[in-house]
Amino acid sequence: MAIVTPFDEQEKIDIPALERLIEFIVANRVDYVVVLGTTGETPVLSFEEKTMLIEETYRIVNHRVPVVVGVGGNHTAEVLQALQKLPLKQATAVLSASPYYNKPSQEGIFQHYKMIAAASPVPLILYNVPGRTGRNMTAATTIRLAKEVPNVAGIKEASGDMQQCMEILRDKPEDFLVVSGDDALALAQLACGMDGVISVAANCFPDRFSDMVSACLRQDFVTAKKINDPLIAVYELLFNENNPAGAKAFLFEMNILQNVLRLPLVPLSAEQHQAVRDYLSL
Repeated sequence: MAIVTPFDEQEKIDIPALERLIEFIVANRVDYVVVLGTTGETPVLSFEEKTMLIEETYRIVNHRVPVVVGVGGNHTAEVLQALQKLPLKQATAVLSASPYYNKPSQEGIFQHYKMIAAASPVPLILYNVPGRTGRNMTAATTIRLAKEVPNVAGIKEASGDMQQCMEILRDKPEDFLVVSGDDALALAQLACGMDGVISVAANCFPDRFSDMVSACLRQDFVTAKKINDPLIAVYELLFNENNPAGAKAFLFEMNILQNVLRLPLVPLSAEQHQAVRDYLSL
């Protein structure tokens, strides 16, 4: 699951809140932790803050579950430098979003990832999220990377395109992992054969979301649906305005962290925050 970055009222990283969050999710059966993902507000973190967050996450997790570190960007050379400078020796893998804003061709995306995979000290997980990057990585490019580039271990697929997902699952190498990046589609994508989820909802409901994923992986979709149905309203609340404002609103009401985000993101509107309270009171 992709963890939020807690801030205190001065917008500084709140390490005690990070400890509460990680202890909460690990105790409630998440299988791995992703730090410095989109949900962690990575674009507004300094390099020094990123380094500290990685090291603090290793310390708090203390080898209980794997840690995946987000390292991406739209300047390939800068990503390569970050891979050299960030503390990645304890990471299980690096998660890297495809380049945003530049809108490279499929060949450009391929060459970008080829360079990153060669430089990464740990296996690379691709991350396709065209809603944020402005450019979809096609199934053909994903499969080409999976088959031709050493050190590419899998993909977080968040295109929302079910046909594209099924094409990847059909054509991928056997040992290439495919995980969902869409909480609301996770049940359906796991039913198609995905290997897991990098979730936002698991920040707030780690036990229920983990149970839903586990039920899917053992092919018990009746149980999975029963768990997932009440969570559908959560998925809507999490993403109605921005991510991670929804997650932080839930976690604030659960007394885990402060409801603080860094601009340009802002907390949920009063109406949406009340909807979060209403859900928790059910």
